[in-house]
Amino acid sequence: MNSDQVLDCKGLSCPMPIVRTKKAMDQMESGKILEVHTTDAGSKNDITSWAQSTGNELLESKEESGTYIFKIKKK
Repeated sequence: MNSDQVLDCKGLSCPMPIVRTKKAMDQMESGKILEVHTTDAGSKNDITSWAQSTGNELLESKEESGTYIFKIKKK
């Protein structure tokens, strides 16, 4: 699954990964996929909850070597 945009939020702590994710999603067209990379462990719950509350679809959530990677499809 290819991402249309990659957002690097590594090194940022809450709430900045969510703030930047929201800004990036606001600029994307419906159906596009945003890939977010973060090192903040709290992002797993934050981004999952944010996607559900906004109606966007969390397609993937994984951890690789301390980096959390999320793929979110804009509603």
